[in-house]
Amino acid sequence: MLGKYDVKKIAVFALAALVLTACSSPEKQQAQAQAFLHNESSLTLAQRRATVDCEPANCDAAWALTKSYIEQHSDTAVTRANAVAIETDIPSRSGKVALSATRTAKGAGATLTVFAQCRGMYEPGNEKGSDYDECAEKILKAQDGYVPFLRGGVAGQ
Repeated sequence: MLGKYDVKKIAVFALAALVLTACSSPEKQQAQAQAFLHNESSLTLAQRRATVDCEPANCDAAWALTKSYIEQHSDTAVTRANAVAIETDIPSRSGKVALSATRTAKGAGATLTVFAQCRGMYEPGNEKGSDYDECAEKILKAQDGYVPFLRGGVAGQ
């Protein structure tokens, strides 16, 4: 049986725990929101960096390497590849990245762009999904690696 002082100690401890939780919760939520915004900004920049212009002399080789890159870095298989698009299957499981690419005519050459999506990254309303952190890391790695991969394999890139 608990004594009068034991009940008071428990009540004081519970109250202190609630106060501490209330104090840290908004700060933690703010830090999480800032990290989310930082990641979203990084993802936007990575998308811009996953674009390269090619000259007519090396566009076909760069496009072939783009397909190879997608095959190596996507968690899903290529389902369609032609002169203007490379697509992979939609991920069946959460946390899996699917890459795709477009080849858009630009003058005599073209602009090649790699895109990434990840199942489970977002909840409805573009809220952070359960696999957001894992997905963001995979997407950043895939998109940031694309242009250096091309430069290493195609002269003049």
